[in-house]
Amino acid sequence: MKLESKEGAGLLYTAMGLALASAISLGLARFAYALLLPAMRADLDWSYATAGALNTVNAAGYLAGALLLPRWQARFDGKSVVVAGGIGACVTLLLHGLVRSEEALLVLRFASGVASAASFAGGGLVAASLAQQPGGAQRLGLILGIYYGGTGLGIAACALAVPWVMSPEAGAGWQDWFAFAPQAPADWQRAWICLSALAVVAHLGMVAMTRGLSCPPTPAAQREPAPLSALLYGLMGYLCFGLGYIGYMTFVITLLREQGLSASVVTAFYVVLGMGVVASSWLWAGLLQKHKGGRPMATLNALLALATVLPVVSTHPVAVFSSGALFGSVFLSVVASTTALVRHNCAKAAWPSGIAAFTITFAAGRIRHWHCCVA
Repeated sequence: MKLESKEGAGLLYTAMGLALASAISLGLARFAYALLLPAMRADLDWSYATAGALNTVNAAGYLAGALLLPRWQARFDGKSVVVAGGIGACVTLLLHGLVRSEEALLVLRFASGVASAASFAGGGLVAASLAQQPGGAQRLGLILGIYYGGTGLGIAACALAVPWVMSPEAGAGWQDWFAFAPQAPADWQRAWICLSALAVVAHLGMVAMTRGLSCPPTPAAQREPAPLSALLYGLMGYLCFGLGYIGYMTFVITLLREQGLSASVVTAFYVVLGMGVVASSWLWAGLLQKHKGGRPMATLNALLALATVLPVVSTHPVAVFSSGALFGSVFLSVVASTTALVRHNCAKAAWPSGIAAFTITFAAGRIRHWHCCVA
């Protein structure tokens, strides 16, 4: 796969621009749901089973996108796939704020999952391909860290924007804008609309910062399957990651609120988590660069398990914020470790199928997680 982009330090600039795609596809389109879930449950009278069902269909959409991704990448330029996924995420975020029925939201969560797979997983392949540029091989860990760390920007933006736009003061200002509507939008609907606006800004920034970047499809004759037997243990570890982490990201806000923590503390927790994701770009770059086997994933999964347990064991602010900081600084690096594993151990022609295998495994883990929760 040939990639044309800026050289030298420009690689990092391009990676930062590409990181805005992960900010949209995960930070805004997926993880914002955790912040909005309590308000949506209260307003729409949902059970936890219903809340879990919406995440199940989102995971199913992500799986569908992951299954289609190799076909898209074989036909279209890799950046074009990322751009299309970002547009889909922007549109579905807006529509989340314009509907109230459970059926419509189920459809939108599925569509959002498909768009996220195209943007996020597709962006991972483009980021890995940046290492083909002069000086890129020595910066692989940092490039991947920057790309996946972009999710933290989306998480932090959600944490700061959502409480403000859901406040009564902000709600009063929206009355005139929706005077034509049968009823003014609920606070959570205003939040989805605001997030769609943030997504549009981020998407335009991504397009501008990656101008000139191309990732042409690999001809069918040059593609080859990834050696899944060599990646088996990594795939199993990633399946467990998919089973476990999404529960934390979806329900940790609800848990903290039910434990009596104030809204300002919860907001600060989410900001700390998001900043941890951004910091992970540099924290684990050396680990991803140095080790070609499964040690990075194993180490990061162990730290993730510790972070997940902390807020359950103690509601003390030190434990809560330590959990958020540790979880944020680790969980997207687990995703980066899979891309690095494929990049280190597979031929270039097998990168798309290798990354797709991890993406599909992860999505399957998320679906199984929510099947267990709903059951």
